[in-house]
Amino acid sequence: MAYGYAQIFKDALSKLKREGRYRVFADIVRQQGSFPTAQHHSSGTTRPITVWCSNDYLCMGQNAKVLEAMQKAIQTAGAGSGGTRNISGTNHFHVELEAELADLHGKESALLFTSGFVSNEATLSTLARLMPGCIFFSDEMNHASMIEGMRHSGAEKRIYRHNDMAHLEELLRAASPTAPKIVCFESVYSMEGDFGRIGEICDLAERYGAMTYLDEVHGVGLYGLRGGGVAERDGVMHRVDIIEGTLAKAFGVMGGYITGSSAIIDCVRSFASGFIFTTSLPPAITGGALASIRHLKSSNAEREALQERAGRLKSLLSTRNVPLIDSPSHIVPVLVGDPALCKVVSDELLYTHGVYVQPINFPTVPRGTERLRITPSPLHTNAQMDHLVASIDMVWTALRLRRAA
Repeated sequence: MAYGYAQIFKDALSKLKREGRYRVFADIVRQQGSFPTAQHHSSGTTRPITVWCSNDYLCMGQNAKVLEAMQKAIQTAGAGSGGTRNISGTNHFHVELEAELADLHGKESALLFTSGFVSNEATLSTLARLMPGCIFFSDEMNHASMIEGMRHSGAEKRIYRHNDMAHLEELLRAASPTAPKIVCFESVYSMEGDFGRIGEICDLAERYGAMTYLDEVHGVGLYGLRGGGVAERDGVMHRVDIIEGTLAKAFGVMGGYITGSSAIIDCVRSFASGFIFTTSLPPAITGGALASIRHLKSSNAEREALQERAGRLKSLLSTRNVPLIDSPSHIVPVLVGDPALCKVVSDELLYTHGVYVQPINFPTVPRGTERLRITPSPLHTNAQMDHLVASIDMVWTALRLRRAA
């Protein structure tokens, strides 16, 4: 008798749909030159919408310098990189970009990856394999890519409560003083919008002989005098052993990277399968990233505008009867608490009001904390923001009345 493969897949998808967690992608085309507007394709029709959930936080994906650099890179070097970094895939754009990233974070060296997920997974799994008996100490809110890297390493992992320094110290104190240790944490926790306690974590790591691994994915480009992230803003970059980041958010393109000492970076370069066996980033991406990083190192206008926009949006939402999650960062989360309801709210905003905010459900966030994650940008106008707030308020009021009936 044939194994019931098809039924297994159907059942798995049916379960997702029953729980309200089935993901539907919004088919959009961002409008170059007029972002955050986009065209939404649905059921054979196209209509204009405003995007309120993009991770292109500073709209550098629309920046004229970045677009020009990407076009020039294609004209100079062609479309693809030609191979892995080891086999013809290292071009001068990679070399320049790694030097620029090392300088951004005040480190000796840097290494590029095809995504932030890959940089976390490949680096953490490699580091632990190079240090037998290694123990990870991981914030409970860490990103899935960090969790995968720790899991794939086969090393022991001890999870501390989110931003709880007393709990972290308790776990560090209980570990063998001779065991290699890595404390893994983030600068901005993207779903809550709160900051990691970088300086305090460095204090504990130094006290108990641990390395520090900081994910600056949602902080790099956005904080610090030159965009080095929250660690730069807080004056503690030099105390962190490894800083990981992305080119896909504040810098507006794609790719991931790590920075650290020359020895650490060379070891990851030499032993990480996720780096060794992957075709390298194409010239257009690396050329665009170079232009973006160089611009944001000397321009604070985008960062200041983002903070002003985020502050205004929070202020407007706080005057409405909307369950806003308190966030000190540029991220504006609205708590819904139910996956099916989260999808209903998102669909109503998109199809009735032309407002695109993607629902965030488990496993991205814990069950019962489903939310809308709003990300204002420097290019969102007051009129667009007022429309967003009025639309959310209208949808929320209608749902409350419907549920009370």
